[in-house]
Amino acid sequence: MQTISWKDEKNLALLVDFYEITMTNGYMVNGDTNVRVYFDYFFRRVPDGGGFAITAGLEQFVDYLLNISFSDEDVDLLRGMNMFTEEFLIFLRNFKFSGDVWAIPEGTPVFPNTPVITIGASILEAQLIETMLLLTINHQSLIATKTSRIVRSAGKKPVVDFGPRRGHGADATIYGARAMYIGGCVGTSNLLAHKMFDIPVVGTMAHSWIQFYSDDQVAFEKYAKAYPHRATFLVDTYNVLSSGIPAAIEVFKTMSPESIKGIRLDSGDLKYLSQESRKLLDQAGFNDVRITVSNSLDEYKIRELEMQGAPIDSYGVGERMMTASSEPVYGGVYKLVAVEQDGEIDARIKLSEDLVKVTNPGLKDVWRLFDNVTGKAFADLLTLKDETVGDTYVLFDEAMPWKKKTAKNFTARKLQEKIIENGKLVHVLPTLNEIKEYCKREIEKLWDGLLRFETPDQYYVNLSFDLWTEKRRLIEENYSKLGRD
Repeated sequence: MQTISWKDEKNLALLVDFYEITMTNGYMVNGDTNVRVYFDYFFRRVPDGGGFAITAGLEQFVDYLLNISFSDEDVDLLRGMNMFTEEFLIFLRNFKFSGDVWAIPEGTPVFPNTPVITIGASILEAQLIETMLLLTINHQSLIATKTSRIVRSAGKKPVVDFGPRRGHGADATIYGARAMYIGGCVGTSNLLAHKMFDIPVVGTMAHSWIQFYSDDQVAFEKYAKAYPHRATFLVDTYNVLSSGIPAAIEVFKTMSPESIKGIRLDSGDLKYLSQESRKLLDQAGFNDVRITVSNSLDEYKIRELEMQGAPIDSYGVGERMMTASSEPVYGGVYKLVAVEQDGEIDARIKLSEDLVKVTNPGLKDVWRLFDNVTGKAFADLLTLKDETVGDTYVLFDEAMPWKKKTAKNFTARKLQEKIIENGKLVHVLPTLNEIKEYCKREIEKLWDGLLRFETPDQYYVNLSFDLWTEKRRLIEENYSKLGRD
């Protein structure tokens, strides 16, 4: 099934923060058009106080980069503002991304301050793509991360995306469904997401179907007539135990034994109602009928139902997964880390009164270290580009460098892969199912302490000694410019 790309839907070239336009025009006015720069995209904090995040959205961002084009109408709009040079407007009309992109694969568990994506391009190109990078990767990473939490709370029981009507607009709903599939959902009720991404689609009836007919039993009979081999009945329109379940049982009796049968609960005390429904179904001989529940579920409600032993077979989760309602902002940022002039790369740093906002400068490699005995990841390591990582490696705490640990008997794996080179795709992007399975495997390589919802273990993103030294040099150099001690 062919994926529908963003370019088929709308021209997104002007989906920028206005300062990206004013800055790029300003660079051109000052003769800096061809200066090559490097930006890192990273995030500073895992949503919901979790142990890790899941990166997602790379395919859509790559598609955007390969197809971005400013139309005549776009250029005329800017020309009418009387702010920009004609040279700059011609540049926009002929714009084509010609830079390089390195990225950690979609579905990878990632941690704060790790460069997830690195852009190498002219200052004009690198600046113009900022907004689309941030909104694309931030959104899908947020939803994939929230979904991973919810799916893990359900154990081995399937979780389905029931969120299309709750999303923040069409694009958020469509690409949210994609991210939820990466995060572990087994399907979606979003038919367009099925068409675009081949995600399994599920769904049966709403309460309006029951209300349309005279009572529960008539409604269920009509649905079983339409779908005799697959019927899940919504049993809580009027009263679950005195109306919904008895009516479902009567209709189940008329269906063939091999038919797939189920009920859905969408309100009330889900633990009690699922237990009582299970009793009634089993007493009637319908042990094979599956129970699905929905109704504003999140990881905490699902975990509580699981701990209470509720006989639930699957979960439909809507707004709290689709909108990541507990913490709906991911907080990824895009920062300049180096400027290349005359073949020399000059590392750059951003300082702040807030320690967490001080950036890691320069071109870097991102490594993940795996224990050779357990196969588990125990640390990430940022090094200057082309540093080597030997059989043993001394890790230290950047804030307290006297705290050291010598890592032995491990395997180091570079996380970033080159995706685009000179504006051309040089990497085979995986299918969505491959991303989903890869995500599952990579989560299994994390220690159990990182999977906790409350107070997860801290996973360390370490700096090499050379990178730490360069960072300190730039901090001292920039503070000396301000005349500070």
